[in-house]
Amino acid sequence: MTRTLSATDNCATTHTPDGPRVAAGSSSECRIVRDILSQLGDKWTLMVILCLSSGPMRFNAIQRAVVGISHRMLTVTLRKLERDGLVSRSAYPGVPPRIEYELTTLGVGFTEPVMGIANWAIEAQPYIETSRRRFNSNPPAIAKLSPPSGYEGSHDSLASNLSF
Repeated sequence: MTRTLSATDNCATTHTPDGPRVAAGSSSECRIVRDILSQLGDKWTLMVILCLSSGPMRFNAIQRAVVGISHRMLTVTLRKLERDGLVSRSAYPGVPPRIEYELTTLGVGFTEPVMGIANWAIEAQPYIETSRRRFNSNPPAIAKLSPPSGYEGSHDSLASNLSF
């Protein structure tokens, strides 16, 4: 039986008499969520999945499509995705052998939430930029620390009074 987590069961918030307490959840579902998000949430993984969402591709085609990814990082990312069952690797005979990578059914299912996040980011971008400009033009006041009572002078005068 599969259990679906809700926003109130978010693997982070525990409700206590003193109010909500946020900490990483310890249930098996929370550990699974943290593990998968840490593995699949990195920049290159998301870009490779989005790249492969258009269909099977060879290694060099993926590397050309995913701007900035190194040969080694693409290799590591594809192996990780293959290990997790999101990508399949098919070898075809020939000289040299032809290798293609393709999203599995599980990988295709992952593209929907990824695209949801991508679309949210695109829609939210103007609001986020406006908020950043507003924040940067009027940053919150930072409390100035006062020197301890009885302290007068600079750090240099303090250092000159020290003896070793």
